Amino acid sequence: MTVAQVLLALELIGTFAFAVSGALLAAKKGFDIVGSLLLAGLAGLGGGVIRDLIVGQGVPTAFAAPLYLIPVAAAALAVFCHLIREDRLRRTLLVFDAVGLSLFCVMGSTIAYTAGLNPVAATLLGVITAVGGGALRDIVANEVPQIFNPDGVYAAPAFLGAAATTAALYWEVFDGFAAVAIALMVFIIRILALKLRWRVPLAVLGLPRKASGE
Repeated sequence: MTVAQVLLALELIGTFAFAVSGALLAAKKGFDIVGSLLLAGLAGLGGGVIRDLIVGQGVPTAFAAPLYLIPVAAAALAVFCHLIREDRLRRTLLVFDAVGLSLFCVMGSTIAYTAGLNPVAATLLGVITAVGGGALRDIVANEVPQIFNPDGVYAAPAFLGAAATTAALYWEVFDGFAAVAIALMVFIIRILALKLRWRVPLAVLGLPRKASGE
């Protein structure tokens, strides 16, 4: 497979993973199938749309290529038909969210860098691509976006993956293997952060933490 084919496959898988997280959140909230499709679409396509609008390369890919709608519909259908189980709903949601996060930080940085953005801007846009869809999903569902949750370390792994991708592109060592390796690294860090309850410092030094769920 060529690098372009690997990147396309990663983006479609990431879209599906994020879309599943949206459909699972819709199930958690008791939304109907239309609400599930909406949240799946926001989660799966939102980050890419934000990326494409910032890069300014015409119509966002999500609207220009109907291919990207297939993973969204498949995710909503999979949750609707119980092909993806709703047992331990939050854990399943966070795992799929982690998959999307890991893949989209790589894709966002790659597209931004190849569009001519400087390495710093490409890294930042990679992070925005990774967290944007999840933030839209949570806001519409009236949830605190994961990026603002101090438990679990969310944006930091995405930033690390985006920076690693940009560095590999800058030094001309980026290929399909590197893309997969970086995405896997981000996924492992995110899952470990959830499992081991890693936390980032609060906005104010010494501020007492609220219990989870408050």
